Amino acid sequence: MTNFLQVLVVGIGDGAIYAMLGLGLVVIYRSTGLLNFAQGEMAMFSTFTVWTVWNLGVPLPLAVLAGMVAGFVIGALVHQVAVSPVGDPHEKPLAVVIVTIGLFVGLNGAAQLIWGTLDRELPPLFGNGQVEIAGVAIAWQKIGAVAVLAVLALLFWLLFQRTRVGLAMRTVASNSESASLVGIPVPKLLMLGWGLSAAVGTVAGVFTAPGRGLGSNLMQLTLIFGFAAITLGGFDSLLGAVVGGFVVGVASSVVPQYVPGFEKMPLAPAFILILAILLFRPEGLFGRKQVRRV
Repeated sequence: MTNFLQVLVVGIGDGAIYAMLGLGLVVIYRSTGLLNFAQGEMAMFSTFTVWTVWNLGVPLPLAVLAGMVAGFVIGALVHQVAVSPVGDPHEKPLAVVIVTIGLFVGLNGAAQLIWGTLDRELPPLFGNGQVEIAGVAIAWQKIGAVAVLAVLALLFWLLFQRTRVGLAMRTVASNSESASLVGIPVPKLLMLGWGLSAAVGTVAGVFTAPGRGLGSNLMQLTLIFGFAAITLGGFDSLLGAVVGGFVVGVASSVVPQYVPGFEKMPLAPAFILILAILLFRPEGLFGRKQVRRV
């Protein structure tokens, strides 16, 4: 039983990271109605920025804040330079998706050119300590990940539900043309959405790096799990991203340990969840069905 609880705790900690990246994906989706396939690489790039600032002697918490600012700037620039010139994402969704795939490749190559191909070490934000409860060792880093996720989810919920900016962003995602006609600054809000998404991705990268090593491939697996999380929870649901992240994290941790045949297929539970949800409830557990007039 103790071993199962230990595996469960690891899954919950990993799930918090997947949910963080999922929150960034949901923010982009709520702003543009599209998925950003470069979300993981943007997070990786800004995490390297965190490492660079920390390596200069700046305390890690301040370096993380600096990395989040850098991530916001990167996200905003990506929108202005690469995404916005393509046109309205609602009118040219495939073109924008192709741009994000190109950004995936471009940012990965840029990180290798700037920081090299060798992995760097980034210490855990909450240290290497742990606390033992009922014989189960829980790392402070895992507890910190859950706590940070709760704060981020609350802040984004307040943004989208209690502020005029958040309401305007939801309006843009629903119908950018109508939003523009009523005076909503669509380009600025799209840029804001990309910036916020990249900033929260930085936090996911900071929690991922200590366990996997900071390299150009840092967030690629995490991105798959993040997509699984929002597919399960719903592309437009912040709550869904959180719940989906925890479910995917626990499933990906527990299933390979206790279900024969999955030992060498750590990604299989995530793909099975994606397939099942797309078949039986495409909008996700907490997503809303879109009704379109013909």
